[in-house]
Amino acid sequence: MTTQRTSGRRKQAMAAAVVVAGLLTTAACGGGKDSGGSKNGAAGFDAANNKVAQASLAKKGGELKFASTQDADSWDTTRGYYGMAWNFMRYYSRQLVTYKTEPGKAGAELQPDLATDMGKVSDDGKTYTFTLRDGLTWEDGKPLTSKDVKYGIERMWAQDVLSGGPVYLKNVLDPKGTYKGPYKDTSADHLGLKAISTPDDKTIVFHLPQANSDFRQMIALPSASPVRQDKDTKSKYSLHPFSDGPYKFQSYSPGKGIVLVRNTNWKASSDPVRKAYPDKISVKFFTNANDMDQRLIAGDYDLDLNQTGLSPQGRTIALKQHKGNLDNPVSGYVRYAVFPQSVKPFDNIHCRKAVIYGADHVSLQTARGGPVAGGDIGTNMLPPSVPGAEGQKYDPYQIAGANKNGNVAKAKDELKACGKPNGFSTTIAVRNNKPVEVATAQSLQASLKKVGIDAQIDQYDGSQTAGIIGSPANVKKKGYGIIIMGWGPDFPSVQGYGLPLWDSKYILQSGNNNFALVKDKTIDGLFDQYIKATDPAKQTSISTEINHKVMEGGYYLPFTFEKFINWRSSRLANVYSTNAYSGMYDFVNLGLKSSK
Repeated sequence: MTTQRTSGRRKQAMAAAVVVAGLLTTAACGGGKDSGGSKNGAAGFDAANNKVAQASLAKKGGELKFASTQDADSWDTTRGYYGMAWNFMRYYSRQLVTYKTEPGKAGAELQPDLATDMGKVSDDGKTYTFTLRDGLTWEDGKPLTSKDVKYGIERMWAQDVLSGGPVYLKNVLDPKGTYKGPYKDTSADHLGLKAISTPDDKTIVFHLPQANSDFRQMIALPSASPVRQDKDTKSKYSLHPFSDGPYKFQSYSPGKGIVLVRNTNWKASSDPVRKAYPDKISVKFFTNANDMDQRLIAGDYDLDLNQTGLSPQGRTIALKQHKGNLDNPVSGYVRYAVFPQSVKPFDNIHCRKAVIYGADHVSLQTARGGPVAGGDIGTNMLPPSVPGAEGQKYDPYQIAGANKNGNVAKAKDELKACGKPNGFSTTIAVRNNKPVEVATAQSLQASLKKVGIDAQIDQYDGSQTAGIIGSPANVKKKGYGIIIMGWGPDFPSVQGYGLPLWDSKYILQSGNNNFALVKDKTIDGLFDQYIKATDPAKQTSISTEINHKVMEGGYYLPFTFEKFINWRSSRLANVYSTNAYSGMYDFVNLGLKSSK
């Protein structure tokens, strides 16, 4: 998922503040005032990190207030790819199955949602049959049917209109691309996708051409949400998604704010997942991260929608004065630089390795917030939440070892090997609304200068990621040789993490996430093996091997296995972090201690 799943993630700090900020993060290890429960009602430091804080105090009513410096890439369930958006979408969209509302690792397990159970599997894992619950309705009171589920999934095929979201189901159900999508469907009901049948309004059957061990994970994604055909406004659907959950859109002004109110036609008896505590849920979008953090700390808002940690200034204040309002989860994200092979000289592996060896990895970690607020130095591309991950034990470039401060001699050897002994010029692309990413780019720029690589920084509109760096043609045109990005699992497997990044079939003309343009037959073949494998040990082994092949190709410079310092207001109840959304708080059942 981009960052924040992508995927929606906010970052901090100007270069001048970076070193100081890195030093200040050590305060998190030492005490601060609110280390336990505090006078202002905070639950205590790390009280909601993989466990539930204030569970019994949640009251019905009140307004839950989110703040954010980043709007979603899209609130359309088909198109959204930011992790915070997927988390938030559970307020107004449902799937056949969804994640459990439990803290930590258990939260990444699946449970029935629209469906009565986890589905009946037959035909050697190629057929899945689901029955819908009784009492499912849309926000206007009309019943939700199996055809609505099918149509919502079919929208994924309309990539010319609805690009940007995950396409797992499209590739799994229609690997040859024979279906043209509902907007070009010549059948009268626009439900011509043969891989899904709806024998009646309560039954939906998936016919996979080939079994896939992660299929249930794919239908748990928001992209498998129902959409009612008469309410589909195509490219404008993001402005007002039609709800089948406990909340509906009252208003949405892009880049300014969102207000959700209760969907009075939602029936709690039809929903085993959602408690629907608040009466109202609002999001206020800020242009300045420091302003937002000040308002969070002042108690004007309850939590950061992006869930990517306080900025250095806010973090320092919070650690000293409000430690009981903070959690320090390990996220499921790896933060990194990626080298598009379409931009010379990064078509040459030795030029890519020159950047990996030339980078000062301690400086990059510091720019991202240091070991506590930024995370451990990243040595490879598989995050700790994915089976097969080895953490810092796998460090092929000695990123956390001998070369942690950069190795100028090795970098220059690689420059000679790629025919650029005097270095070269390139451009680093970074989102303009994420100060920590800008600080990271500045750190990388400074260390590369020492080895003769002159890197200019181009800050682009972070809300337009899919069309700017997600367009390979635009990346080549702009000469973006280095892209600063981060990625977390769409679901907890190497397929759910790495397929969009590394499989050649996932290179898209818009909304692309295989930024390096990896086209490696060995990697593609390993993914094919993984999909067919049913033995968890075999899956884990393949996962590890894929990660090794990616690192051997020198396509990425990992920065950190990310950690956050996240804020929760003293008003929040039933709050916990979950692996389902990469260490974020689970939004769906957050409540307030008071309805006022």
